[in-house]
Amino acid sequence: MNYRIAVMTDIDHICVMVSKAIKHMQEQGIDQWDEIYPNRKDFMDDICKGTLYVAEERGKLAAIYVISQECDDEYKKCTWNSPDKTACVIHRLCVSPDFQNQGVGKQILDHIEEQLREGSYTSIRLDVYTKNPYALKLYTNNGYEERGYADWRKGRFLLMEKKL
Repeated sequence: MNYRIAVMTDIDHICVMVSKAIKHMQEQGIDQWDEIYPNRKDFMDDICKGTLYVAEERGKLAAIYVISQECDDEYKKCTWNSPDKTACVIHRLCVSPDFQNQGVGKQILDHIEEQLREGSYTSIRLDVYTKNPYALKLYTNNGYEERGYADWRKGRFLLMEKKL
């Protein structure tokens, strides 16, 4: 898998992949994402901030993810194990339906963890939709622990953390 920071010329490919992923999730009864979130502007903002990464396999876009210290205010209501200044947050992790059920999610988490260790971070935080059993299993099986929850437009999300 090849990882790199996303650039604006990636935006169309990213939006097409995410659209396919949303359709795939909806077919499985998971209504986590839609036309409102995440959208093209979210990804363009991420690219401008230098926080959006792409993972490519065999020349195809396999996944995307954002890592940053930015988080919604709901994160501030949670009891975390690591200080905010040494924690990083995963946002908008999405594996292309073409690459699902091949261990790509785990590969990406392993890569992110190594990337953040090199950056001297001590923990990773994220939120996961409680009605997405695949994401819940991925994070739980990879050592992420529940720290609290947030209720957003789509419902309840678990706030999770993993110590590096």
